[in-house]
Amino acid sequence: MAVELNHTIVASKDKVAGAEFLAELLGLPEPQPFGPFQVVTLAHGLSLDFASTDEDVHPQHYAFLVTEAEFDQILARITDQGIRYWAEPHPPHREGEINTRDGGRGLYFASPDGHYLEILTRPYGSGG
Repeated sequence: MAVELNHTIVASKDKVAGAEFLAELLGLPEPQPFGPFQVVTLAHGLSLDFASTDEDVHPQHYAFLVTEAEFDQILARITDQGIRYWAEPHPPHREGEINTRDGGRGLYFASPDGHYLEILTRPYGSGG
């Protein structure tokens, strides 16, 4: 059985701004509209479908596996924009630091909607 996650909906106060923030920061293609959504497509076809809501946004966690080079590029964009980041899942524990779990690098930061975003270069439990 080859089950893959195809898409998930991301609640946002402003779907266009939320999708553009993530796509720009991660170096992804420009988000595209699809029905009521603003869609950010990842390399393997998974899409994050941003939907505007007038209700409170309940923070979710989204983790992105990236290459070492992509990590450096994303970190540069984070620091250039003055976005706070930290090394542990619960902010602001070890603010301004990067973790080195499993022999890779990782960090956490928040989206404008308060979602907890993570970039990491090695999957958890992969060694190191």
